[in-house]
Amino acid sequence: MRHLPKTLLAAALGVFISANACAHGLWTEERRGHIEVVFGDGAEDDAYQAEQVKSAWAYDPAGKAIAVSIDPQADHARLKPASEAATLFVVMDGGLWAQKPDKTWVAQGKRDVPGALDALRSVRYSLAIHEEKAKIVVPKDVHFVIVPQVDPLHVGVGKELPVQVLLDGKPVKDVSLMGDFRGAPHTVSAKTDAEGRASIPVRNDGLNIIAAYTSQEVAKDADVNKNSYFTSLTFIGTPEHE
Repeated sequence: MRHLPKTLLAAALGVFISANACAHGLWTEERRGHIEVVFGDGAEDDAYQAEQVKSAWAYDPAGKAIAVSIDPQADHARLKPASEAATLFVVMDGGLWAQKPDKTWVAQGKRDVPGALDALRSVRYSLAIHEEKAKIVVPKDVHFVIVPQVDPLHVGVGKELPVQVLLDGKPVKDVSLMGDFRGAPHTVSAKTDAEGRASIPVRNDGLNIIAAYTSQEVAKDADVNKNSYFTSLTFIGTPEHE
């Protein structure tokens, strides 16, 4: 993992970014027998402070909660479910970011930046589906989520996966969805309709990462004007069967 230059890191962590701009996202994947929390953009991923990973939830196929711990590493975090997890959620705090009058971004709230043009709180979410026919239980602290409407492990590569995008439990329209966040992180595959629904082609035999961004205006907050959210849905396109 390498570190981004300071200006790029600020943009990646803080700016609400349109679908065709550069931004880092969050997902989990298994590497060398560990479930790694990845902060990245396309094929690259970068170091971050493990304490930015604030919460994680794991569930069995029936939707029953499983204990899961966050294991800090020197430059990232790992998740350790107490047993095999069918679904796994994680939240990363990107902190407060304010845009200075010269249009550069700093890791502060607007009260500490005289003449701030904009200010936001950056939060990233991810849902990973590891087992077939898993019941999806969305934790109340996961505010922005891509929910598959059928079992994604049964769809098949090249076929369409119907999804619904929810913000605080309600459908959101006109959200751009990147269907292959690793391979083409800035290519929009679809936009959600009035019910927050869209269909995304399953791209890969291996790990699929579907991603989206949105923002939410915040009233009466001394530090920010809005919350900036990223979310991802991950699953294996062609699961192995023993």
